[in-house]
Amino acid sequence: MGELALRFLFGGIAVALSYVISVLSPWKELGGIFAAFPAVMTVAVMMTGRNDGSQKAAQIAEGAVYGMLGCTVCVFSVFTMMRLFHTWWPSIGVGLLCWYCSAILVFKLVEHSRKSPGQSGRI
Repeated sequence: MGELALRFLFGGIAVALSYVISVLSPWKELGGIFAAFPAVMTVAVMMTGRNDGSQKAAQIAEGAVYGMLGCTVCVFSVFTMMRLFHTWWPSIGVGLLCWYCSAILVFKLVEHSRKSPGQSGRI
């Protein structure tokens, strides 16, 4: 339970600070950079490294690569939907669906390439 509280505390502080910076920034696009701060990944790697060692933390960081690539797809999806339909809530829904599908797709492609003959096994 203590670990969950630490994750909540560190992740929450990072997200809150990112939000405050994005709101207070006079340049909203620059504020958007802070809105994309990888708070969850940072806390997940930190806590896993502390509890399970660097090997497991590296696995979490590798998985974060797939999720972050998915985040790129999400951002472009939301941006495109907002430009086309001028409404935020369906745009976010489509973006989240695109994030999940693209992150899983990248993960599956990497796993498949690792199983293919002639591959070294790691990226």
